[in-house]
Amino acid sequence: MPDTENQKNVVHRYIAAFNAGAADEIAALFNEKATVEDPIGTPAHVGREAIARFYRRAVKTGAKLDLQGSIRVTGPYAAFPFSARLMVGGSEQQVDVIDTFRFDEEGRIAEMRAYFEASDVTSFA
Repeated sequence: MPDTENQKNVVHRYIAAFNAGAADEIAALFNEKATVEDPIGTPAHVGREAIARFYRRAVKTGAKLDLQGSIRVTGPYAAFPFSARLMVGGSEQQVDVIDTFRFDEEGRIAEMRAYFEASDVTSFA
C-alpha cells in the first residue's frame, strides 16, 4: 500500500534538492529504471544515470522551484503545481508547471511527467 506521507516528503525533498543544485540527490529519489518526460510529449530520459544527466543540466540554469499549491496523492501517484523562475537571455521567466510522480513499491519515483506549454511561460522585463 502506498505511503502518502512518504510520497509528499519525496516531493518536498525533490524541490529542496533542485533549489540546492543537487542533481545527484534528485536522481537518488528515482528507481534504476525510472523515466522522466519533461515536458510531456518529449522523449523520455530513461534510467537513473540519464535522469542525473538531465537534472545536472536543469540545475545549471539557476532555476528555483516554488510549490504553488497542495500535493495531491492518489494511490501510487502524486501531482503538484509549482513555478520555476529562471533567467533566459538576460530576462527573468516564470514557468508554471504541474508535475506528476508515479511511485514504485519501495517509495521511489518510477515515472515523472511535467505538464506545461508555451502559454505557461511569463517573461519579466
